[in-house]
Amino acid sequence: MDITNIEMRFIDEDTDQPRYQFDGEALEELMKSIAELGLLSPIKVRTTGNGRYKIIYGNRRYKASKMLGLKSIPCIISAATDETEIYLEQIAENLTREGFSPIEEAEAFHKLMNESKFSCSVKFLSGKLGKPESYIKNKCELLKFGNAVKKLIVGGTEIRKDRLTEGQLLPLKDLPIEHRDPLALIAARDELPVSDVKKIAKLFKDKSISDSTKDKLLFKTGSGLIETWATFEQNKAERAKPAAEPKAPAKAAKTAPAAEAAETATQTEAAAVASPAMTEPQPAAAVFQAATAPVQPAEGQPARAAAAPIALKLRQLAAAIPAFSELPSEVLQSARAIPAGEQEPFVNEVDAFIANLERHLSEWKAVRELAKESAAAAGSVKL
Repeated sequence: MDITNIEMRFIDEDTDQPRYQFDGEALEELMKSIAELGLLSPIKVRTTGNGRYKIIYGNRRYKASKMLGLKSIPCIISAATDETEIYLEQIAENLTREGFSPIEEAEAFHKLMNESKFSCSVKFLSGKLGKPESYIKNKCELLKFGNAVKKLIVGGTEIRKDRLTEGQLLPLKDLPIEHRDPLALIAARDELPVSDVKKIAKLFKDKSISDSTKDKLLFKTGSGLIETWATFEQNKAERAKPAAEPKAPAKAAKTAPAAEAAETATQTEAAAVASPAMTEPQPAAAVFQAATAPVQPAEGQPARAAAAPIALKLRQLAAAIPAFSELPSEVLQSARAIPAGEQEPFVNEVDAFIANLERHLSEWKAVRELAKESAAAAGSVKL
């Protein structure tokens, strides 16, 4: 391997090379090292005609030497001409160097796979670079994020404020961008560990939570989102428990009409995502099932029909939902006097409550429209 000193004025940087981010402090340190010890490793160049050379790798060493005012630099001259092989060599060299960022890797892999002059497959790159296919695919997933997030991506696994690791980002990669990027920025700001990011991603992937509720959750802090996740998982576990067996009626008990069953469900069904202060809901389905239950006859009376007509069942279900009157003026005035530090949790609870009411309103409107359509088809009402 021949090493030749080439004058700096005949060397051009490769502006199309994979690495383009150069840390200023690290460059200063390299410059001081070269000044004290000299350049320990030559750079690699290729000829471009007219007596000029273009750098294949060693841009940082070239920059530091130029800052020192060196007139020449030791070089290895390559005879390579194949663009793909040259680009792969540049990547391979940078993979061994400190400071080659994950986003630079991702963009280099994407370029090799998508530009017509390269058109490489993941399998080909894996074989050439000695990296698993999953490694290359995961790096490319980072390109899904917006520029504000990309600027924060760093190598390694250390969690730092206002920085993002690959481990923190990958759990969020399949979320829609309107949730993906804001959550990534929350993770950077609040220094969330990977385990917490995975929990938050699971919360936002749950299809039972509406998009409007998820949008509101983006105003929470990282710890607030983890608290919400814990509450949601607890509520989900409670709902998954089998219903308790009904107790046998006492002999002295009088007839229990179906409306009495509805009376037990006067709680409003809370939103699935709630703050810890909110209580566990009683599903409306339970009210409907109670309304369809057989009516237990009083002692000495004949048994009656088990099921009420469907219209009666729906009336009983509607009656089980509380009707809220206008809020007293003192309640509205008190909202201005909430102590500092409690305003945000209170607003989040009210938002969740309003979202729940809006959801039920939408459901009941759908019930009304279906009933009107059925009546119109039967010719029983005039629409």
